[in-house]
Amino acid sequence: MYKFSKGVTLVLFSLALSACSSSPDDNDIAAKTSPDVLYTQARTSMELGNYSKAVRSLEALDSRFPFGPHKTQVQLDLIYAYYKMDDVASGIANIDRFIRLNPTHPDIDYVFYMRGLVNMQADNYLFHDMLNIDRTDRDPKNAQDAFKDFDRLIKTYPNSKYAADAQKRMLALKNRLARYSIQVAEYYLKMNAWSAAAIRAQSVMETYPGTPSNERALEIMIEAYGELGQSKLKQNVLMVMQANYPNNEILSN
Repeated sequence: MYKFSKGVTLVLFSLALSACSSSPDDNDIAAKTSPDVLYTQARTSMELGNYSKAVRSLEALDSRFPFGPHKTQVQLDLIYAYYKMDDVASGIANIDRFIRLNPTHPDIDYVFYMRGLVNMQADNYLFHDMLNIDRTDRDPKNAQDAFKDFDRLIKTYPNSKYAADAQKRMLALKNRLARYSIQVAEYYLKMNAWSAAAIRAQSVMETYPGTPSNERALEIMIEAYGELGQSKLKQNVLMVMQANYPNNEILSN
């Protein structure tokens, strides 16, 4: 309540100054007094959850007063507001600009973390999640970018307070990317592209070890090598299956 009241007071104070002034330099006066007013408006809007209104104030600050007293905080707030609005393009653009202009900022780990969140958000489809529709066959580029963002955060700032959450998100992304590759491999099976299916399934084992998709990858490799007449390779995969998934139905055939 205090922050909101303070914001209203500052706005009214600014309006009073404008009303009492008859100087031809009104615009200059407004330019000198508006940064604090604009920033207070933006913060109030963010606290109320009105991110579109907050963005308008923050963008005005960023364009009119790029070297103002709130310049870096304005950019950080813009990144968060764009994320809340699901504006991926603006979010990534502002994140990359911040990293380029402020590589040693104390909150740079947060910015890398937000880059991962924005890309991960872009990969999600709320409508599909609500209806429990599996759409792991969609383009994984955003998921791949998010994985790289979180990986860079963890490797560059291992002691960051965001590292633990980034690690958990990487696991979810790893599972999602593995499922996508399985979808591709299964498509190759349907097209009788046995070699391509085997290669794609093998890549799941190598790139995404320890994921739930590994068992299906072995099944695909067994089928593909069988169709290709590669009995030795098929036997090797069957041995791996026996060691890791002894209850798989293929082993009983």
